[in-house]
Amino acid sequence: MTGDEMLGGGDAEQETEVRRARIARELIAVVRRLPPAEVPDALCRACMGLLPVVSGMSMSMSMTGNGYETGVVLCASDEVAARLAELQYTLGEGPCMEAVRLRAPVFATDLTRAPDSRRWPLFSVQATRAGAEAVFSVPLGGARGALGTLDLYRAAAGSLDGDHVRTALLVADAVTLAVATLDHAPVYPDGVVSWLEGAESDREEVHQATGIVMVHLGVSAEEALLRLRARAFAEGRTSTEVARAIIDHTMDIRSD
Repeated sequence: MTGDEMLGGGDAEQETEVRRARIARELIAVVRRLPPAEVPDALCRACMGLLPVVSGMSMSMSMTGNGYETGVVLCASDEVAARLAELQYTLGEGPCMEAVRLRAPVFATDLTRAPDSRRWPLFSVQATRAGAEAVFSVPLGGARGALGTLDLYRAAAGSLDGDHVRTALLVADAVTLAVATLDHAPVYPDGVVSWLEGAESDREEVHQATGIVMVHLGVSAEEALLRLRARAFAEGRTSTEVARAIIDHTMDIRSD
């Protein structure tokens, strides 16, 4: 089912446009005068207010470089949502990864059983342990592909009804607009060009650690990142946590 079909057609188009515009105005009004560092969390809280049927949510921006895909978690409503976002980039699988690739919503309504548990075997196990049995990923659209994803979760398995799906799609549209608007805003007095730059700081640690692994093991960037992810998975940690340990010399990846 495509996004247009889920939003409806014909006589519903005008109502959808009015609703989309209202949501966009609400989100932009929430963040308009905030310092860049405070925007992601404020945007996240506002989105949760529009989607009270979910247990939590996160927003991530995806990046592709040196042959592999990684992401920046912009904000998360709680620890479970943050863990789910990190897990997908650590394991390299999950609804958000497919939503970016397909540029379409990807819903996992029950991670405890097939077909979802077979589709993402590693993520399903880790997600349910983290406290989520259903995950819904909606791409944030861009002219050249998905910019990232709006990721929702529910503690108990189950689907979203039609109205909630429509709201999620419209929120994703509004978030995309908010990101685009803020990313091209004037430079702030403190020299911050975009609030996105602040969100990328943690992911820089992963890139730095990947470079260290490349030098120590004499491997490509792709293999270095895979080894970092494998260590994270084996120890039940996130990629960022392992990256920090490598940079601080409290972990020697050469011992694998």
